[in-house]
Amino acid sequence: MKYQWKTTLWKTTLYAVHLMLVAIVCFPLIFALVSSFRPLADVFRYVSPITWKTFFPVDFTWEAYNNLFALRGFGRVIFNTVYVTMMTVLFGVPINAMAAFALAKFIFKGRELLFLIVLFSFMIPFEIIAIPLYSIVNNLGWIDTYKGLIIPGIANGMVIFLFRQFFLDLPDSIIESARIDGASWLRIFFQIILPLSKPVTVSAALLTFIYQWESFMWPLIVTRSESLRVIQVSISYFTTEFATYWNEMFAASILAILPPIILILVLQRYFIEGIASTGSKEG
Repeated sequence: MKYQWKTTLWKTTLYAVHLMLVAIVCFPLIFALVSSFRPLADVFRYVSPITWKTFFPVDFTWEAYNNLFALRGFGRVIFNTVYVTMMTVLFGVPINAMAAFALAKFIFKGRELLFLIVLFSFMIPFEIIAIPLYSIVNNLGWIDTYKGLIIPGIANGMVIFLFRQFFLDLPDSIIESARIDGASWLRIFFQIILPLSKPVTVSAALLTFIYQWESFMWPLIVTRSESLRVIQVSISYFTTEFATYWNEMFAASILAILPPIILILVLQRYFIEGIASTGSKEG
C-alpha cells in the first residue's frame, strides 16, 4: 500500500512537471497565434493580468494576414523559401548520401582524414566561414541569385555523418553480389542502397529542410533585392525606425513554423528510426 502511494505521488509529480514544461513551451506559440488575429493596438493590451482575453482575440481580424500578402508581397517570400529549401533537399540528400557511401564502403588513401574534415565542418560556427564563403560566391557571380542561396547549403556534414554511420552497418555482401552481376556503382547506389536507407534518408531530408528553412544569416548576406528574400529575413523587416508591426510579425512567424511542425509530426516515426539507427555505429 505504501509502495503504491509513493508510485502514485511520483507519477503525479512527473505529470505536473511535464504539464508545466508544456505550458512554458506552448504559451509563446499560443500568444503569437492569438496575436496574429488581433489589431496592432490590441496585441499587448491583455497580457497583464492574464485572463481569458489573453488567449482569445476579442476583436478578431484577418488584417495582419491580409497585409502580409496584399502589402508586403509575402506570397513571393513563401515561394522563395519553399523553392530554395526544396532544391537544397532535392540535390543535397543524394549528393551527401553518395559522399557518405564512398566514405563508408570505399577504401582509399586519406579517407579517415577526409571524414575528420566532415566532422569538423558541422562543429565550426557558420560565422567563422561566412566571409570566405561570401568571397567565393561573389567571385562566382552568384550574389543575389538562387544559386547563391541554394548551392552553399547542399553539402552538409551532419547529413554525411548520418548516412555514413548507417551505411557502415549494411552488409558488404549485398554490394559484392550486385557487382558480380555486372551492376554499376550508380545502379547499386540508387536501386539497392537508397531503398534500404529509407529511415535515414527521411531524417537527412528533414534535417536539411529545417536547416535551410530556418536559415537567416546566409540569405541576409547573399541577397540584396526584395524579390529574393526568404521568410526568416523578411520577418526581420517588420521592425522599423518608427514602429514594430507585432501582429504581422506574429502572423509571419506562425506561417514560418507550420511547415516544419507538420513535416515532423507526419514523418517523426521515420525520423526517430533514422537517428536511432545511426547512433551506435562505429567507423
